[in-house]
Amino acid sequence: MNQENCAVVLETLRKAASQNAEQLKPAEQQLKCWETEKWFYSALLSIFSDHSLEVNVRWLAVLYIKNGIERYWRKTATNAISEDEKKILRQKMISNFYEPVNQATRSSERPFPLQLALQLAVLVSKVARFDCPAEWPELVPTLLQVVRNPEDLPQQRSLLVLHHVTKSLASKRLAGDRRVFQELASNIFGFILQLWTTQTEAFLSQMANGENNVGISLEKSYLCLKVLRKLVVHGFKEPGRVPEATMFLTLVFQWMKPMLQCRKTLKCINPNLRQICEKYVVLFTKVLHDVLELHPFSYVPFIKPSLECAVSLCFTEAGEGLLFERFIVQSLNLIKALIACAEYSPSKIPDDVQDPATLEAARVKAEFFTFSTVTEMCRRLVLHYFLLTEEELATWDNDPEGFASDGGGEAWKFCLRQCSEVVFLTIFHEFRETLAPLLLEMVQGIQPADGSISFQAMLNRDAVYTAVGLAAFDLHDELDFDNWFLHVLIPELKVSEPRYRIVRRRVAWLIGQWVGVKLSAELRPVLYKTLIDSLDPSEDLVVRLTAAGAVKADILCDSAANFNTEQFLPYLESYVSLLYKLLQQVTECDTKISILHVTSFIIERVGSQIMPYAGDLVRYLPLLWETCGEHHMLRCAIVTTLVQVVNGLGAQSERLHPFLLPVVAYGVDVRQSPHVYLLEDCLDLWWALLANTHATSVQLLQLAQYLFPLFGTGGRLPLLLLRRSMLLYGTARPLGFITLRGSHYHSLLPEASCLIPFGVATQAARVLGRKFEYRSTFFFPNMCLKIEGRPIIVTEEPRPIVVIKNGERTERSVSPSRPALLNLRRQRGASRTKTGKKIKEKITKQSA
Repeated sequence: MNQENCAVVLETLRKAASQNAEQLKPAEQQLKCWETEKWFYSALLSIFSDHSLEVNVRWLAVLYIKNGIERYWRKTATNAISEDEKKILRQKMISNFYEPVNQATRSSERPFPLQLALQLAVLVSKVARFDCPAEWPELVPTLLQVVRNPEDLPQQRSLLVLHHVTKSLASKRLAGDRRVFQELASNIFGFILQLWTTQTEAFLSQMANGENNVGISLEKSYLCLKVLRKLVVHGFKEPGRVPEATMFLTLVFQWMKPMLQCRKTLKCINPNLRQICEKYVVLFTKVLHDVLELHPFSYVPFIKPSLECAVSLCFTEAGEGLLFERFIVQSLNLIKALIACAEYSPSKIPDDVQDPATLEAARVKAEFFTFSTVTEMCRRLVLHYFLLTEEELATWDNDPEGFASDGGGEAWKFCLRQCSEVVFLTIFHEFRETLAPLLLEMVQGIQPADGSISFQAMLNRDAVYTAVGLAAFDLHDELDFDNWFLHVLIPELKVSEPRYRIVRRRVAWLIGQWVGVKLSAELRPVLYKTLIDSLDPSEDLVVRLTAAGAVKADILCDSAANFNTEQFLPYLESYVSLLYKLLQQVTECDTKISILHVTSFIIERVGSQIMPYAGDLVRYLPLLWETCGEHHMLRCAIVTTLVQVVNGLGAQSERLHPFLLPVVAYGVDVRQSPHVYLLEDCLDLWWALLANTHATSVQLLQLAQYLFPLFGTGGRLPLLLLRRSMLLYGTARPLGFITLRGSHYHSLLPEASCLIPFGVATQAARVLGRKFEYRSTFFFPNMCLKIEGRPIIVTEEPRPIVVIKNGERTERSVSPSRPALLNLRRQRGASRTKTGKKIKEKITKQSA
């Protein structure tokens, strides 16, 4: 393709951007064919750089360039972009810093120009990751030159490009790349810091004077801050020893509150600028958190200002009206990181040499976290951050299953409720002796259960119970839970007032938290009877789901050997029935999975005692399986439950084979994509079927066709399944088994042999040999294996084998009492013995 063919490419792009399907498909195919043509990407970049063209055409052009760089920019890539074209592309990329402002926009989205400028910045950063600085040394000097331009538009666009370039280069982790980035940081940090200071002061001054045109200074200051974040975190080995980096962190604390006040002012004036201001303040906290995480010793001088700033804003009246959720989450996470930082905890061994920085950090923290400070933080967390909000209560009403989800994983990094709970745990564990009496005082201050209490009192009670549940392990020796359970919690669950569901749900959760910590075995029957009421269909759905979680916690707190089945059996029928009704009622897959897990654990614990009560569940699971669709994790939960059902029903599970056998085949067939999710669980189900089947079945035997491809996946379970199959069918009719499946193996095994590792093959032969003696060779007709690099062919004859080595065929005789493959172990052992003797002789000669 010639460079002059831009017109042809432009017309094709217009067709590809049209809504006409007759034009769109051929145009997309033509563009795909041009992806490997010379100068195609240069033509695309020329089209993108022409600001007079339609925006959607330019958008499509830059996307094709970006995709092409990812595929063809590497020198080693097939059909790689030529060096001449790369040079032209690099030159054009850093000459386009005037992306216009006034362009057409799409409804409900950000303006196209900003999107186009962003795509260009990403484009430059991708190329910089490959070529900068070795083959593109002029990139950063050019960007800095444009940044110095007093015009707002090119300065803003070049800062955007610089941000993405530094972000891309900072992500490289090889030692040489890190040294290059550190050199870059040392060269440009001072200039960017000065520009950030200028733009931030200009923005604050404009806000103080009530000027309207503050957006430009704010955007440029925000981009400078993004660049400085990457430079200070990844550009210095020890930022604490760099005066400019120290000055930057000091200014972060200095401008934190003024920026929060500007955000409050902009909230009513300009929502778009308010959003940028919120991102700006959150970025402040991210800078601090990153430096603390990667350079903890350099952060020691900033521990005190960090704690003073975060605690004053989040736990005192100073933050009233200034805070928003994302900032609170980031500030609380910063407090947690400072308390839990391992580098700030001195060793408890007296003889250990203590790092001075560690001792200084410990001293600063000890001075800050006084008795009054810690207790006030605890009270504020419990009675402010733990309270259910109006939004959460609305979610409870509109989406009870979503509300009941635990939000585990790393939700604490982003969600205020989970974040406040984690921070409370961290503080309580660190200052347990101080906070335990305070929390017990809060518990004692709760009035007896009464449905007539005020709504705020219910919220406070919910918050205190939350704290007691979270601190269960730390309160083990402080709280008489048995007495509290009998005289306080059970009466709470019996209050049937509809709005009291808040407390009933929290009490059920609290019991689940404590049952594995401190609950007498004698009270387990009382617990089982109590939770049955909380699972009743007339109860609120969230309360029922929480009670199901408490049942799961109780079952899992003891091992199978220690679980007292006799205590649970009187309530087994009720639990199975109530969980079955709950499973039918819920609609979300995650909720169904959770309930299935509870049911599965119950069946696992009671074993064969489930037989009289499994009817409804057994009839429902096939229906649920059919409605799963592509929800493979729900299918996994169903299979896990079926494993326990089969083990519980024993031989009676054979009547379920018409449903179970297709399920196993669906999950173990490596030719089907769902096996990625279902294989392990379906193998367990297959094993359970074999272990609980007493009568031979042609349908069950037909599953053996899936065994040999599974040997290539590794693991011992496929071999154990083969062994179990041999034992099951060999006991009844060994010769019949060979007759039934011999022809099938004859066609299957030559193809499967290349997938079977030698160790598995010899073990399989050993299994067959022990069961069927010399007849096992009929299972491996013409099966080619590679043993120590030598191809071995086992013939259909029971005794002789043919060995092919270096293209020559030789026959060897083996004992008729064992399968042919087993004798190969002797040959391998003899070969190793000879090799060992030769090595020993050689070492002896060298020593002499």
